[in-house]
Amino acid sequence: MRLLQSWRWFGPNDPVTLTDIRQTGATGIVTALHHMPYGEIWPVEQIRARQDEIRAAGRNGSTLDWAVIESLTVHESIKTRTGPYQQYIDKYKQSLRNIAECGLKIVTYNFMPVNDWTRTNLDYTMPDGSKALYFNWFDLAVFDIHMLRRPNAADNYPAYVVAEAEQRYARYTEAEREHLAGVVMFGIPGEERQTIPKMRDKLALYNDIDHAALRSNLIDFLREITPVADELGIRMAIHPDDPPFDILGLPRIACRADDFAQLLSAVPNESNGVCFCTGSLGANPTNDLVEMAKQIGTKIHFVHLRNVKKDEHGNFFEDDHLGGDVDMYGVMREILRIQQQVAEPIPFRPDHGHQMLDDLHKTTNPGYSCIGRMRGLAELRGLELGICRAEGW
Repeated sequence: MRLLQSWRWFGPNDPVTLTDIRQTGATGIVTALHHMPYGEIWPVEQIRARQDEIRAAGRNGSTLDWAVIESLTVHESIKTRTGPYQQYIDKYKQSLRNIAECGLKIVTYNFMPVNDWTRTNLDYTMPDGSKALYFNWFDLAVFDIHMLRRPNAADNYPAYVVAEAEQRYARYTEAEREHLAGVVMFGIPGEERQTIPKMRDKLALYNDIDHAALRSNLIDFLREITPVADELGIRMAIHPDDPPFDILGLPRIACRADDFAQLLSAVPNESNGVCFCTGSLGANPTNDLVEMAKQIGTKIHFVHLRNVKKDEHGNFFEDDHLGGDVDMYGVMREILRIQQQVAEPIPFRPDHGHQMLDDLHKTTNPGYSCIGRMRGLAELRGLELGICRAEGW
């Protein structure tokens, strides 16, 4: 059995339209009701309206369908277990019921505090002239120490990073500093932008929350929602932390093999699973992604395929899908082995992609331009076919 080829779409305001997606070869749409406030119940009528919109675009013999929800966002009150967190858990359960009523079966979420994925450069120039996403510890330290001015932030970085960050801050113009802050706080396309004052307020909520406390809060959350998901036939898929290490003084708890082993062991419900993101996990040099895929096995409910290239400092840029440090052949082969053990196709999507060719002259969501992802999908589709033919699948 082959995997389900899917594509992330950010809704009606996405520069990449459903009509465009029809031409990529993907048939599964990965999206969410991005206009809904965090923590509020997703109404059935709005879910169905989005489904109808997607299906209507799959005309002239092509098929498009909403395959994966990414993301049903977890409210910060749940992560901190403060304020009306139980009300937000109850709302999350009702959203799951409404989602199941519409026939949707895979829900991706993350448990990253305050910020979603974090980068320091959204248009890093590759040797071929295309643009990639980039994470640099020195620039993060510029933001953290000198702009966010987080108390004792310098203690979280090696001395040579602190020294370089001080030099960079002095060298950067005010416009460059503001641009860097905007990139670090960019978040998910189409959603509310952070500001430094808002980020300071949100960081303060985690002053007394360490790794153990945050992991406990995640487990408590899953113990409440997974029985509902089990009953509804929904598969939950936690996205790894991106990048997969502590940043801005915040604990990260979905970074390594042991993190997922603990999570799946503590909450053994059938619905509890993982979104296996090779880019997020590949940025941590201690991770063996092929071995991790073997360990997680059929608990992999959804797959993001992208590649990263790291340097000696732990900085990384997002490389071609078949380039970089991730053994994409080995990962794809293992995912396909898992696919042969389950009844339904496992969705995968080409995660991120270089801004290239005509897209260099267009307004695009960083990482989510069309042509770079279409190139990635084509490469991954070819890799999948070659492995399946060789293995007789």
